[in-house]
Amino acid sequence: MAASPKVAMILAGSGVYDGSETTEAVAAIVQLSKHGCDTHMFAPNEDQMHVVNHLTGEEMPNEKRNVLVESARIARGKVKPATELNPADYDALILPGGFGAAKNLCNFATTLGAGKGTPEDMVVQPSIAKIVTDFNTQKKVIGACCIAPVILAKVLPGVNVTMGCSSGDDFPFAGATGAVEALGGTHEETQAPCKDVCIDHDKLVVTSAAYMYDGKPHEVFESVCAMVDAVVDLAKQN
Repeated sequence: MAASPKVAMILAGSGVYDGSETTEAVAAIVQLSKHGCDTHMFAPNEDQMHVVNHLTGEEMPNEKRNVLVESARIARGKVKPATELNPADYDALILPGGFGAAKNLCNFATTLGAGKGTPEDMVVQPSIAKIVTDFNTQKKVIGACCIAPVILAKVLPGVNVTMGCSSGDDFPFAGATGAVEALGGTHEETQAPCKDVCIDHDKLVVTSAAYMYDGKPHEVFESVCAMVDAVVDLAKQN
């Protein structure tokens, strides 16, 4: 492996309510750049589950947007379809959060995240599930933050992850932590301001809370950066 890992990042659109959370995605991109990583971005070439007006928070039922096209806003045009990602070409994988991870990369937002259905009803988008499985099988490091760890809990049975705390006013989406346990994973509590990460050394998975904690932008930035730092360290050791 090169001195600095080659990293693949999966985006889910652009914007917290229907795509990747931009602060988290950009924080990961910037921190990977500081480490000298060669980072390539990917996204599903499919329509978003829906489009949300980020000014009002309301759904725009007559509008459609493509996940890959919207992800290009964050990637400055340098993003490829997720189906073209070959894990053998990379040392690590990173999945930022945002509702897009729960809507466009899987259906968590309309199943367990909405208090509906069973763990079997939660489905991860096939190309994303294959990527995560292949990285894990090839003993490559995987990092995720915010809500994205639920994808790992579904695809990698028994994984240890964190999404912050399971209760408290500073954790408005705390109920989602229960889904990790329902999916067969283990949720590790990390306290505000969530600079700590959870590392599953057996599965080579690193997670942090990011915006699952209702923190200030710099705190969320630091939470994401802590995840990236640990991913890079593990990849170098691997």
